[in-house]
Amino acid sequence: MNSKTLMYVLKRILLAALTVWVVITITFFVSHAVPGGPFTGEKAISAAAQAALEAKYGLDKPLMEQYFTYLSDVVTKFDFGPSLKQRGQDVNDIISRGLSVSIKLGLSAAAIAAVCGIVMGAVAALKRNSVLDRCIMVFSTACVSMPSFIMGSFLLLIFSLKLGLLPANGTTAAGLILPVITLSLSPMANITRLTRSSMLDVLGQDYIRTAKAKGVSGMKIVFKHALKNALIPVITYVGPMLAYIVTGSLVVEKIFAVNGIGRAFVGSITDRDYPLIMGTTIVLASLIVIMNLVSDILYKVVDPRINLE
Repeated sequence: MNSKTLMYVLKRILLAALTVWVVITITFFVSHAVPGGPFTGEKAISAAAQAALEAKYGLDKPLMEQYFTYLSDVVTKFDFGPSLKQRGQDVNDIISRGLSVSIKLGLSAAAIAAVCGIVMGAVAALKRNSVLDRCIMVFSTACVSMPSFIMGSFLLLIFSLKLGLLPANGTTAAGLILPVITLSLSPMANITRLTRSSMLDVLGQDYIRTAKAKGVSGMKIVFKHALKNALIPVITYVGPMLAYIVTGSLVVEKIFAVNGIGRAFVGSITDRDYPLIMGTTIVLASLIVIMNLVSDILYKVVDPRINLE
């Protein structure tokens, strides 16, 4: 790694850290600005008991003091604190359990989306205006247009309720098949369309025509020259897509009863569980900025001609 690339990476890391800090700050003050509190919904709780709970979790202190204390714990100890609703549990443990499920679900969906999308996009470009090309584009358009809750409900109805082939919930390995398919369809369609358009642009370049004139084999042109350069815009999409999928789709996790980080996040909002809201938001934001950084660095790996500035 040369000095220019190293400086670029360091600047991007600092920018990523700044972005996460902004997310932490905005989320902290917005969540505390909403009327009500985590203990207002407790049944038959007295004012004294509520005050005792607020004192126990430090919610009686000035807001700025709470903010700096929380920021210090996150930065120095990576400690998100205890959950205010799931008593006796730390937010780190809740996120760890949910993230382990979401990572398994998301990585499987991302791998299927990337492989199938690139293959279908390349085939559609090579068979431009053919029946196969039109079928692939109709399928990808349908997958992009159909919301995930419709697609998930449809797959659940057919394969679980009607045919009885797969479980209706995501508590087992077999039960994760339908959520994985549901999560992968829309990204796969987007990757298909990106690969096709990029591939068509690359196939029309002068260096491809020169390679053909020199008698280079068609397979070598496709895999060594065309596909490699066509993947650059795909990498731009795959990085943030991977972060989004890994954190789990809220709708998909709800439909298939998957105990991932998405369900923990929505539960924290409805419960006004401040530490869990903050923890899940920080994890999501961190994954997105990290994946964006990795995507930018991969540009250089895929195409050495790109200058990182």
